[in-house]
Amino acid sequence: MSSAVFSAHVESLTMLKVHPLRKSRHTTVVCHWFCQCFSNHFSRLLVSVILVSSLNLSADEPTPGRLLFTSQGKTALIQSNGTGLRVFNFDIPNQATWQPGPLFSDGHRIVFLSMEPRRDGPGKPFDVYYTQTPTHTWVHDLQTGTLEELCTKDRIAPFETPALLISDQRILMQVVKDRVGRIVSMNLDGTDSRDFTKPGDGLPYGLSLSHDGKRVAYHLASPQGYQIWTSDLDGENRQLIKAAPGHLFFGTSWSPDDQWILYVDCIPASDPGHDWAEVCVGKADGTEHRQLTEGMAMWFAATYGPPEARGSGSNLPAWTPAGKILFPHRLPDTKVPWQYRVGQPDLDHFNRDYKPESASGGVGISSIDPVTGEITHLIPPQESVWNFRISASSDGKLIAFCRAETGTVASLWIANADGSDPNKISDGLNDKGLDHPRWLPLSQP
Repeated sequence: MSSAVFSAHVESLTMLKVHPLRKSRHTTVVCHWFCQCFSNHFSRLLVSVILVSSLNLSADEPTPGRLLFTSQGKTALIQSNGTGLRVFNFDIPNQATWQPGPLFSDGHRIVFLSMEPRRDGPGKPFDVYYTQTPTHTWVHDLQTGTLEELCTKDRIAPFETPALLISDQRILMQVVKDRVGRIVSMNLDGTDSRDFTKPGDGLPYGLSLSHDGKRVAYHLASPQGYQIWTSDLDGENRQLIKAAPGHLFFGTSWSPDDQWILYVDCIPASDPGHDWAEVCVGKADGTEHRQLTEGMAMWFAATYGPPEARGSGSNLPAWTPAGKILFPHRLPDTKVPWQYRVGQPDLDHFNRDYKPESASGGVGISSIDPVTGEITHLIPPQESVWNFRISASSDGKLIAFCRAETGTVASLWIANADGSDPNKISDGLNDKGLDHPRWLPLSQP
């Protein structure tokens, strides 16, 4: 992601295109720039904001939700109807990128991760140098605008990233030291650190907290392969959910009733680029595993965009509030434009060549009933159209997703829960694309 400083690009940001959710709406765009400086014991914050107001909303239309997304190394906030854009600029020296993390229970404080310029690059392989990049963890208050650095005391390693808030007082951090990763539980200031997983266990990530706040699910990249586990908040009383030789089980999220864990299954021997996977669920007590799709139907390793603005990152299925599962559903025999370099050393954690002339098929959006196995097509797949990063609003009325056509940057789209009335609401900062949209609860300020 770009490390461009937003305050130096106000003029370009005021030209950002904003798309009303429905064409019948008359939208007035008012752009003005203001800076507020907040000083406290920890930091100085410079916030630049673009405000967009929308008029004449129909009384029968749902209240717009709000989403975070990342673009050009920054995080932005936008309403689901394309209005109210707010771009966060945290004026902290030597921070190249910012991305949002967990949300506190009050709904207006968000954990942020910032990274200094990456230490990997030409001649410096990703697997050796990336985790030498110094990181910083912060809490930002959406109401007051304050920014405060967390986990500054008793620092274990330069590379520490927020994995999960298990309470408003304690956080699980992924810590990588000497190329060995583990999860560490600590107070918000970094004190009282305790191992949640041990260095020899493997690399744990993809953490999720049960809705009752009592259990943590995660996948573990272990010497025996990628496995799905749950444990209590201290990492004890572990339960294996699924593991099998030759399988890569990845990503976790809890069903609304906390009875099932959602994850995917990839076969790396036949798919070294991890392009495709099956959607699976496992009982939270470890007694049952169900594969819900066939034919490696889900797009797993999302790669998109033109060479000058490429993007990537693992796709994960997502629960709806009603207990259905959303996933990116490919056409049969789909072939992505970014082809994995089979047999070549992976030096940049991408390792792909751009071959749009060889691409075929596309990816739509479907939902699965995990009880009956019924699959419903919400956004039909189209040739050369790639839909990904799908999630439902907290009231279940809307879905958000990214879309990129072959050779174009990704944009943010909103549709009704049944897939009807899909509309693009943003092309990202400077129309240079975006990724990782995430709903905020509707009750938040």
